[in-house]
Amino acid sequence: MRPQDTTRTDRPDVQDLPSIIRPYGDTTGDAMVQLSFTLPVPAGKRAELAALQLAGKMGLDPASVVHSKAMGPNFTFFIVYGKVNHLIDYVGIEVPEGREYPLLSAKEIDLAIRTVLNRRMVVVGACIGTDAHTVGIDAILNVKGFAGEKGLEYHREIQVINMGAQVTVEELVERAKAENADAVLVSQVVTQKNAHIHNTKQMAAAFHAAYPTAVGPGMGRPLLIAGGPRFDTVTEQELGVDRIFGKGTTPREVASYLVHALLPSWTPESPAEAE
Repeated sequence: MRPQDTTRTDRPDVQDLPSIIRPYGDTTGDAMVQLSFTLPVPAGKRAELAALQLAGKMGLDPASVVHSKAMGPNFTFFIVYGKVNHLIDYVGIEVPEGREYPLLSAKEIDLAIRTVLNRRMVVVGACIGTDAHTVGIDAILNVKGFAGEKGLEYHREIQVINMGAQVTVEELVERAKAENADAVLVSQVVTQKNAHIHNTKQMAAAFHAAYPTAVGPGMGRPLLIAGGPRFDTVTEQELGVDRIFGKGTTPREVASYLVHALLPSWTPESPAEAE
């Protein structure tokens, strides 16, 4: 029996949306999808049959190999196109809660730091391990920023120390302690063999060990923030950090979070602001 494509009127936020959806390929609702993968076998007919067998076990029926290319003598890259038999209850999906802190303006961020700290907030950032991809950390820290927003260096009340790429955990901890850092930002783009997870856990463990009497972030140790495109499979608790930021994060989001996490007593309506 085919599920009805109905809408639910008991939830105003989704009342105009279809309840049941399926993928779209050539025509609406045809359930066609395209996926790519690499198999550790030489290119050839046997390799294509192996790719089709894998596609079948993944639920694609029928499926066809629309592209294959040798990746050296012992590997083959595939693009497979096929039909899935799965339906998605779109309205029934529980959407995670959004940002739990307000998005502040640059003026509000500087005012909060000046009002509560009465000094510049110190932020140390780096790419740790063998990661040499500084695009992410530079987008957040450098004054040029990202997505039309200025980086943390733009703020008069934030002192930024950008240590760059391939920084060891030991070097990061030492620099953070020397600078009396309020927050440490770590960017991890290289994800092969879960290097981003391993490196971040190592970093977090080192900071917790270096500040053994700390009560929490801003209370004896720096706020620990990790950022990168592939942290969506783990939680802050698993990594040992205070916050994870994923792809598309802007400098304003990070700066607003710094105020939220390190200056909880400040609000835009704070009496101190009017003085």
